[in-house]
Amino acid sequence: MSPSGRPCSLSLVFLLGMASEGINCPSRCSCQYLEVNCTGQQLQEFPVDIPLDTRQLILAANNISYLPAVELSFLADLVYLDCRKNLLGDDLDFTFIGVAKLVYLDLSFNSLTQVTFSTFSHLLSLVVLKISDNPNLVAIEKDAFANNTWLRHLDVSRTGLTFLDTSTVQDLPNLRLLGLSDNLWHCNCSFLDFITWMMNSDVHFPDAENITCYSPAGLRALRMPAAEAQLHFSCLTQLYKQDYVFLCLVGFCIFLAGTMAAWLAGVCAVIYEAHASKGEEEEEEEEEE
Repeated sequence: MSPSGRPCSLSLVFLLGMASEGINCPSRCSCQYLEVNCTGQQLQEFPVDIPLDTRQLILAANNISYLPAVELSFLADLVYLDCRKNLLGDDLDFTFIGVAKLVYLDLSFNSLTQVTFSTFSHLLSLVVLKISDNPNLVAIEKDAFANNTWLRHLDVSRTGLTFLDTSTVQDLPNLRLLGLSDNLWHCNCSFLDFITWMMNSDVHFPDAENITCYSPAGLRALRMPAAEAQLHFSCLTQLYKQDYVFLCLVGFCIFLAGTMAAWLAGVCAVIYEAHASKGEEEEEEEEEE
């Protein structure tokens, strides 16, 4: 009993719980209830001895270049993973296969190069995905987020992207916020559909004034509304080299067909006249007899 007469059992349980958490906490990390924070510890590898019931794992500002899928799969209850400002890159396919409950994933400020269907396809509960500030990210496959139907916040700002297929984001029914600023968008006729979708979409685009064309040179720094108007004019009215070739081919076919028709008509006329003349001669010969 305490001096106040209250039992000490709750305090004892609390202290034992804290001691237990301290024992299970990874080296150089701090741990609270269901949370492990390893921010800015210059870690080179994924930390070991992470409690299996961890819900929130913060690995920000380290030097981790690889996320082991097996070790991650032990954290089956993980819902929040912050890996920003690390050295992650190359192939992340199937890395998150064992953390299907993940809701929040931050991979910004890394060295990602591409996103394929297999990268996030197992994250069926994902709501927030940040892959901004990856300057080496140059490709996102058309169906990369096909399974992430709960995705509401997607940020791909400040990457090496030059193109994004419209269906990649258009088919996300719950998308509400999409970051696209300061990328290397190539505003050609193939990108017109995406720009048109942006203009008509209910999705919010933060920092919209910095969503501009990078190329071609004639459209550089042009914001998307102005780029859409320019591309509508040039793409829907301008004829390209292949169009002229097609028109020339059609014209030649029409000319050839007309020539052949005239030739056949002439041949038929000559045959008819010859046949008629022959018939008249035969009639004259019969009259003379």
